[in-house]
Amino acid sequence: MAAKAKTVYICSECGYESPKWMGCCPSCGEWNTMSEETVTVQPVSSKTDSSSFSAVKINEISAEDEVRFKTGLTELDRVLGGGIVSGSLILLSGDPGIGKSTILLQICEFLCNNISVLYVSGEESARQIKLRAKRLGVSSDNLSVICSTDSVAITDYIKTNKPGVVIIDSIQTMNIREINSLPGSVTQVRESTNLFMRCAKEYSIPTIIVGHVNKDGNIAGPKVLEHIVDCVLYFEGERNLSYRILRAVKNRYGSTNEIGVFEMTDNGLKEVPNPSMMLISGKPKDTSGTCICCVMEGSRPILAEVQGLVATSGYGNSRRMSNGFDYNRLAMLLAVLEKRSGFVFSNSDAYVNIVGGLKLDEPATDLSVALALISSLKDKPIRDDTIAVGEIGLGGELRSISNCEQRIKEADRLGFKRIIIPKHNLYNLSDNIKGEIEIVGAKNISEAFNSAT
Repeated sequence: MAAKAKTVYICSECGYESPKWMGCCPSCGEWNTMSEETVTVQPVSSKTDSSSFSAVKINEISAEDEVRFKTGLTELDRVLGGGIVSGSLILLSGDPGIGKSTILLQICEFLCNNISVLYVSGEESARQIKLRAKRLGVSSDNLSVICSTDSVAITDYIKTNKPGVVIIDSIQTMNIREINSLPGSVTQVRESTNLFMRCAKEYSIPTIIVGHVNKDGNIAGPKVLEHIVDCVLYFEGERNLSYRILRAVKNRYGSTNEIGVFEMTDNGLKEVPNPSMMLISGKPKDTSGTCICCVMEGSRPILAEVQGLVATSGYGNSRRMSNGFDYNRLAMLLAVLEKRSGFVFSNSDAYVNIVGGLKLDEPATDLSVALALISSLKDKPIRDDTIAVGEIGLGGELRSISNCEQRIKEADRLGFKRIIIPKHNLYNLSDNIKGEIEIVGAKNISEAFNSAT
């Protein structure tokens, strides 16, 4: 029976399919995202053959032969969970110009020392890739380049030559000729990714796919794209800043809490082994409205500078703005400071900024944000050798935080003399850490501010 073609409307945000056009997607609620596509329906046989596969007991499966390829970048290996797993499918996404193609071409130099690498580009010519490789110092006979957008032809080449690692840049440019839709459409992205996934699993060839993002910062294409791959990496950072943060939002072979920090230079991305020193460098001395906090990114404690500015409002309604800190949490903290601690912010504008482009979403940063705002309000500087960590409750009390000892050790390693923590955390500290740095326990915000000034 011949295949039949039919017209469907697919949401570009979530992949929802509908036989008719709708202005609002009933699945994700987005407007004007339904695009018309023609799909081919293959007839399905009613008979199935179960002899082509067999069940294997989980205790008989060996996990000792797991192979991980080191990339030559310690920060990238940490985010991946120790390296690139054989047969894995990795999706790397980020804003345009953030450094996705740069970091992938950089790791080719190290990977090519032991294995062959196939770099597939659908956006650049071979000459453009050569010029970028020359600037980055990448030159190896084990690195091959293909400039094509035909997914079927690329997978046939991979099956024939069996390279060690495959890089696809990018998945939005790939297409399958048999599918009657444009490259980058929901159907093309989904089916092309499935094609590369089956090839990677069947021949145990790790494949890295570059994905574009839309204006909201989400990965362009269907949401099922993130479900197909084994690992999803996001490159974050402001384009006017040189620092980049690599974060894993999905990882089947490691933790999703680790981050890698890089600096964009003329010669490519450079690792930042000590992010804390980078984020607090240039901190002004004896200036009100600034406080150092310690956040946990996976197993790594990182120090960050919090800046607060309180100024008299020139309008009827006071303004609240935050950069790198949740706006709703800032509004809550200001309400707690005014209701429970007696600091009046209702007639003043309040601004919070996290230096270095870091985004803080941990409750333990509440105390440092509050102290920075109070310091600016009172024009009274926080001590330069002091760090503050703690979660603030709606009653104005300081709640206990996790990983307190790791934060104290990081503060002591970078030369800070005093750290302010919730008083409940004092009872759980080990004896060998109490003598290394002055640890001050505070019950509420007022006690913490008096100890920090």
